[in-house]
Amino acid sequence: MSPIDLVLTVCAVLSPATCEEQHLMFNYGGSPRQCAMAAPPYIAQWVGEHPKWQAVRWRCEYPHPNDKA
Repeated sequence: MSPIDLVLTVCAVLSPATCEEQHLMFNYGGSPRQCAMAAPPYIAQWVGEHPKWQAVRWRCEYPHPNDKA
């Protein structure tokens, strides 16, 4: 398994025009496409922990080594 980055675009429930990206890093054994298809339970957990936000789209990508955490 290798690390993969689940990138969520989330918007505020009370202000849908206020959106931002959240990055959830975890180990996954599949491709980014497979990760995106398997992501809904992780997204549901995140939204459950952050009820003021709603997920509007997501994608998975391999981490970029030059990104700062």
